[in-house]
Amino acid sequence: MNARRVHVPSLLGSPGIRPAQTPRRRFLFAVPPLTGHVNPTVALGDELARRGHKVAWTGHRATLEPLLRPGSRILSAVDRDFAARLPGMWDTWLRLRGVAAFRHQWEEFAVPLGHAMVPGVEKAVDRFRPDVVVSDEIVLAAPVAARRRGIPWATSLVTPTELTRPLAHLPKVEEWVRGLIDGFQLAHGIDDLLDLRFSDHLVLVFSSEALMGDLSCFPDHFAFVGPALGRPGGSTFPWEWLDGRPAVLVSLGTLHARSGARFFATAAEAVRDLDVQAVIAAPSGTVADPPPNVLVREHVPQLKLLERLSAVVCHGGHNTVCESLSKGLPLVIAPIRDDQPAVARQVEAAGAGVTVRYARVRPDELRAALATVLADGPHRAAAERVRDSFAASGGAAEAADRLEKLA
Repeated sequence: MNARRVHVPSLLGSPGIRPAQTPRRRFLFAVPPLTGHVNPTVALGDELARRGHKVAWTGHRATLEPLLRPGSRILSAVDRDFAARLPGMWDTWLRLRGVAAFRHQWEEFAVPLGHAMVPGVEKAVDRFRPDVVVSDEIVLAAPVAARRRGIPWATSLVTPTELTRPLAHLPKVEEWVRGLIDGFQLAHGIDDLLDLRFSDHLVLVFSSEALMGDLSCFPDHFAFVGPALGRPGGSTFPWEWLDGRPAVLVSLGTLHARSGARFFATAAEAVRDLDVQAVIAAPSGTVADPPPNVLVREHVPQLKLLERLSAVVCHGGHNTVCESLSKGLPLVIAPIRDDQPAVARQVEAAGAGVTVRYARVRPDELRAALATVLADGPHRAAAERVRDSFAASGGAAEAADRLEKLA
C-alpha cells in the first residue's frame, strides 16, 4: 500500500464525540457506476442529512437514481460516450480472471472513467460548493478536482482488502497501478503526486478489526467504522412464503447474477432435501423447475430479508458479507474474482464461515458446507462476535462524526 502514513490528530479528535453545535456543511459524494460502491454512501448521506447538512452525489445518473432515496440531489459526471460503453466493459471484465481482470479494471475502466468524469466532477464541485468531497477509492477525478480547488477530501473505501496488499507478490503490477495513478494526476496538472486511492486527510474503511485483524499499523486518519447500513430496500417480497423453517439467501451480487446459472442450479439442488427454505437472488428463469423450498427472485430487499434468515451463501462481495455479518449470520462463500478470495479468507480467519469452489462445487459439497454453518456452533458464535465488533465501530454515525471533524 502506498498511502501516506501521516498522523493527523486534529482532524479526528476522540472517536464518537461530536461538538456541542456542529455548523451545517456541504458534502459531495463521488461514486463510480458500481452498485456495491454506491450502497455505503447512501446510509452515510442519510445520516449527514439527518444532522442538517447538505448532501449530493456526482457520478452516473442511471446507476444512482435506483439506489438513492427519492429527492436525492444528483449531479451527472459521466459523459454519454463512456456510459454507452459500460455494458461492453462489464461483459469483457466478466470473462477475465486474475491479473488480466485486474489490468482491465484499471486500464479500461478506472483510468478512462477518471478522465471521463473530470469535467463533470469539477462542474459539480463548482455548482454545489462542498466543504468536503467524499471520493470512492477508484474515482480518480474527485481527488484531482478537490486538490485543484483546495477542498478537503476523504476516501470511501468499500473494498478494504486493498489495505492488505493482495498483489504484494506481484510488485511490478503494484508499481504499474501507481504509475497509472501518477500519470492521471500529471495529465490534469498536478505534480505533487499522491496515491489517489487513499486520502491523506481521512480514509473511511467500512470494516472493523474483527475482519481486518490488527489495525495498529494504520495511521490515525484511517477510520475503521464498520459497515454503513440502512440503504433503501427497493423491492417487495412475499413474506408469507417464509414458514418458520431456517431460511438462507443465495446471492452473487449485481454483476455476477447474470452469469451464475450453474451455481444457482447447484444451490437449488443442494437444499432440495434439507429442511430449510432458500431465497435465490437471480434473474427470472435462471433456475429451471426449482424445488418447493426454493424461491427465485430477481430483486430482494436484502437488509430487511437478512433479519429473517439463518445463513447466507454468496460470492464474497464485501457489502453482502458485511451486511450478513452485521446480523450475526454465518456464511458460505464461493469467491469468483478480484477481492472476493481475500474477503473469504478474512471470514474464515474470523471463524464466521466456510469457503467452497465457485466453478466446481457439487451439490453435496455445498449441502455439507451449508449444514455446517447452520448448526448452532462455532461459526454462528464467530459471526455474532463480528456483529458486535461492527456495532462497536459506529457505522454511518461514526463516519459522519469523522467527516464533520474534517469539514
